[in-house]
Formats: sequence, structure tokens, C-alpha cells
Amino acid sequence: MSEYERSRTMPATAEIVFDEVSDLDRLDDWLPRELHVHAEEPPAVTVHEDDTGQDSRALFRAVPEQLRLEWGTRDDASYSGWLQVADSGAGGSEVTIHLSFFDEEHAPSAEEVHRSLDESLEKLATQVGRQTDSPAG
Repeated sequence: MSEYERSRTMPATAEIVFDEVSDLDRLDDWLPRELHVHAEEPPAVTVHEDDTGQDSRALFRAVPEQLRLEWGTRDDASYSGWLQVADSGAGGSEVTIHLSFFDEEHAPSAEEVHRSLDESLEKLATQVGRQTDSPAG
């Protein structure tokens, strides 16, 4: 089993960040560019991976009262993850993403996972930063 975790400060309150990350229609805006989530009957989703052309059946659950997301594969126990948003004061927050790969044979390399996590957190920070900079935000 391989586990990875990354955290990053966000330029918005925890509630704003959670609203952004829990919106299935906007996941593609901050997920790694090769992944696309398509909602089905909640909590079911399908994740399409551009690199392989493969669709995977998955579960996605938002827990608003905990500012937490949880996800994982539906048909096997090869992958799961969670995202936690926490207030960090002064109108900011911190996001932590944790990934677990249970099938070592099919897991991406550590370098690939770290790059994807860093890229996703950077895109998310930019995305929520635009919301707080806009006149409506």
C-alpha cells in the first residue's frame, strides 16, 4: 500500500473552499488535467482518465458538516482518498489531500502522485483566489 498527503494554504475561507471542491460540476477545474469526473446517481461517479482512455466506477461523498470529501473505487478496493478543509484564520484556510493506493502493481509512481497533488492544490488556490478577488466574492 502507498499513501500520499499534501497540504496547502488557500486564500479563502474554509466554507468557500469547500463549496468549490464539493461541486461535482467544477471538479475538472482543479483535478489533474487527465482526470474527469462524471456524476451518476450520488454517491456514484465515473472517472475518465485521458492517459489510458479508461473509465473507472467510483464513489464520491461530501460531508459538509466536517468540510470533508471522501472517494474511492467502487468495484475493487484499489484506491481511496479524502480531502479536508480547515480554517486557518484571517479569512484563509488549509486543504489537505490524502491518497491511498492499495494495489501496488497498478499504482502511479510517487513522483507522478506528488506532481499531481501539487498541481491540483495550485489550481484550486488560483480558482478560489479568483472568487475572493471578484466583486461578487
